[in-house]
Amino acid sequence: MDYSLNDEQQLIQDTARDFAKTVLEPAATCVHEDRELFLQNLKALSELGFMGLNVSEKYGGTGAGVVAFSVAITEIAKACASTAVTVSVNNMVAETIEAKGSDEQKARYLPQLCGGGFPAGCFCLSEAEAGSDPSSMRTKATRDGDSWVINGTKLYITSAEYAGFFIVWAVTDSKVRKGAGISCFLVDADTPGITISPAENKLGQKASSTNEVIFDNCRVPLDAMMGEENAGFRIATSELAGGRIGIASLALGIGLAAMEYSTEFAKQRKQFDKPISEFQGIQWMIAETYTELEAARLLTLQSAYLKEAKKPYALEASMAKLYSAEKANDACNTAVQLLGGAGYLADHPVERFLRDVRITTIYEGSSQIQKVIISKQLLNRT
Repeated sequence: MDYSLNDEQQLIQDTARDFAKTVLEPAATCVHEDRELFLQNLKALSELGFMGLNVSEKYGGTGAGVVAFSVAITEIAKACASTAVTVSVNNMVAETIEAKGSDEQKARYLPQLCGGGFPAGCFCLSEAEAGSDPSSMRTKATRDGDSWVINGTKLYITSAEYAGFFIVWAVTDSKVRKGAGISCFLVDADTPGITISPAENKLGQKASSTNEVIFDNCRVPLDAMMGEENAGFRIATSELAGGRIGIASLALGIGLAAMEYSTEFAKQRKQFDKPISEFQGIQWMIAETYTELEAARLLTLQSAYLKEAKKPYALEASMAKLYSAEKANDACNTAVQLLGGAGYLADHPVERFLRDVRITTIYEGSSQIQKVIISKQLLNRT
């Protein structure tokens, strides 16, 4: 199968690479302390068309497809993982609205989301007891006349403090079997009854805000529901599978950045009167790691290709997410080892890469959950 990029995809990859190198990389160590700079970079990316890469031009998107989205996220992640995850989530929010929203919802939210009118959109799905098992959520939406009233707390919500709106999942029928009575809502961030807690103090990806979002008698109109009543869980399990392509692409970018830096370091660093890159042990570390990252790239491109071709892709997306995240973590550990003591210092970016990559084996479904998904699909094949 030919995974070479067409002219449009190549242009998007080149544009992403240039922007990442000239704008994002110089700011990567300071954007977590300069929120305005972070938002400014997001705005610039929206103006370049990166906030709706797989969304129709009718709604302000680029319409370039999933492969273009994947390679763009990889290039952005090589410079700044915090920016990459924000762009990835924003794209998935936009795709979900285009796939499941009403004509009115698409017209209202997508141009703002793709064009930078909203800094970002976000998903409010996870809860304290509903992470890997979202069907166990306790947030409820109760019908009250011409409104729905939402009550509950969502955890680990990416971009919540600067999002223009939320996609919120809530139980609308608690009498049916678990997962069958969940609905999905589009809720503006300035709706009364919403409290966004201060950003969590995280190990890595610090510029990307992660917040708790509390809904306390948050009243939204009936037309805020997206999709059919009690059919929201299917949105979470089907549309969000595409998010795994984004995280696979992101992890790949971090792993590549770490290895590119450490390989150059190995060519310059001398021990025993010669560059350490001339030692076989170092060469094998480099060879094995790059081979694994290339395999991750191919798995990720395969899943992106299948989704873009509108073929079943959930299995391949889980495989790509599992392998890319695990091997990118290995790559960052290898990069630190190649630098030796210098790799443990913040003077070199591999220290940041190691912190940033760690979460990729956890969010959008942990590695263990991906194995559950993969094995179930394989065992259920006829």
